[in-house]
Amino acid sequence: MPARPKKSPSGEVSPAHTIDPNAAGVDIGATEIYIAVSADRDPHPVRRFATFTEDLIAAAEWLQRCGIKTVAMESTGVYWIPLFQILEARGLKVCLVNARHVKNVPGRKSDVCDCQWLQHLHSAGLLRASFRPEQQVCAVRSLVRYRDSLIGAAINLIRSQAEETPDMAGSNISPDPGDEPFCICAETGNANFIVTLNPRDFPLTS
Repeated sequence: MPARPKKSPSGEVSPAHTIDPNAAGVDIGATEIYIAVSADRDPHPVRRFATFTEDLIAAAEWLQRCGIKTVAMESTGVYWIPLFQILEARGLKVCLVNARHVKNVPGRKSDVCDCQWLQHLHSAGLLRASFRPEQQVCAVRSLVRYRDSLIGAAINLIRSQAEETPDMAGSNISPDPGDEPFCICAETGNANFIVTLNPRDFPLTS
């Protein structure tokens, strides 16, 4: 069993077995992020950055000056996405980890920053990256999800109008001639109706 990490006088973690010295750890918040690198890469190995785009770019440039090749961060809400994309665009390998997996690793000291602990685990090869598809797949997935949300909003609007207007029960809203419509069946408490939507209103691409 590998030795547990020891705390240095400065409060940082000294890894017992370093597999990748070019690793960094990032603690992401809504308004600020903390990044830790190895103590031999910078006189101030832990730095704080704001979450504006220019600050995230500055963080990526600092990591590159420190010779960092891979970065570990927790998938906290949606706050990780801008930094993830900036780092990935600059050629850094980003390891997106589940916070539950990080907490299950023993040896954590109470006075060690989250970013330092992530950097230690990542440099020791103790983190498992979560699956994330390629950027093109993510873009298509976002478009499909947005299209589904538009269709869902249309269904909810028609359902609410049907509840307020009993005359709409059993109505059929047709598109312009020449279109190839698709139908959505909606149900209310006392009426069933079919709504035919125009595909041009819900394109697959912008």
